[in-house]
Amino acid sequence: MIRIGLTGGIGAGKSTVAQTFIAHGAYHIDADKIAREVVARGTPGLAQLVEAFGEDVLDADGGLDRPALAAKAFVSDDSRKLLNSITHPLIGARTQELTDAAPDDAIVLHDVPLLVEGRMAPFYHLVVMVHTDEDVRLRRLVELRGMDADDARQRIAAQATDEQRHAVADVWLDNSGTPDDLAAAALAVWEERLVPFRDNVAARRAVEPSLDDTADDPESSKLGARLVNRLWALVGGGAQAVAHTATSSAADHPTRPIPELTVTVADLTAADALAEPLAAGGFPPVESDDPQVRLHGSADPGRGALVRVRPAD
Repeated sequence: MIRIGLTGGIGAGKSTVAQTFIAHGAYHIDADKIAREVVARGTPGLAQLVEAFGEDVLDADGGLDRPALAAKAFVSDDSRKLLNSITHPLIGARTQELTDAAPDDAIVLHDVPLLVEGRMAPFYHLVVMVHTDEDVRLRRLVELRGMDADDARQRIAAQATDEQRHAVADVWLDNSGTPDDLAAAALAVWEERLVPFRDNVAARRAVEPSLDDTADDPESSKLGARLVNRLWALVGGGAQAVAHTATSSAADHPTRPIPELTVTVADLTAADALAEPLAAGGFPPVESDDPQVRLHGSADPGRGALVRVRPAD
């Protein structure tokens, strides 16, 4: 199983990408659907919202009046943080239930609008970002969804910036063309990257990066920082430190950066204990010439990496 995070700004066109992946076999977990379920009428989640924001967030039938909640929850950072503190734990628990129910060989597609804002990127094997310029998204929200223009601007302003999205995006899909263009690009990602990535993880197979097109973030420091966060999510308390220590190049792609990272552990027993979590997370073991180092590569055909797990000096 590999977990894919799909995100992008409101109105960017994530649904086209999601539909393409689902049509080819993705196991879909829709964060928006879960967000509605956990605050449906009669749930503890709805009761918490009423306690936090007042009875006037309810409609005449006792369900959640979403525009009324939005009018209160998106007016300040504090109110938005309060909303998130209530909904995020509930959404997370339900998401984990659905993930646990997925087939062992699934490509789990987690469709989540606030992936960047929720700092969830490290918990996925790969993050797919759908991008559309802000003025285009604003027009879509107003003309196609009937949203008030000021409300739409507030929603956009409350979300992550393009710079923040670039920092976590393994795949950057530009939706400046037609829906068919976007669907074709998504299908290429599915066939050329996601399916091979899933198969490589299943086989515990490290590979050299082979794809010409990756996320447009060539700065090695950004790639290194992203992988440091991803490795921390995999190794947790099993490591003393994780650092981006160097950058090399792929043998067949001299311009393709290969971040080199070091995971520091207490001893070789601790290093061996991390072998399976790293392999399942997309970093299978490879042969090492140094008996004091456990070496791991990348199963992602679009991104190389070299991870050294070694005891502290």
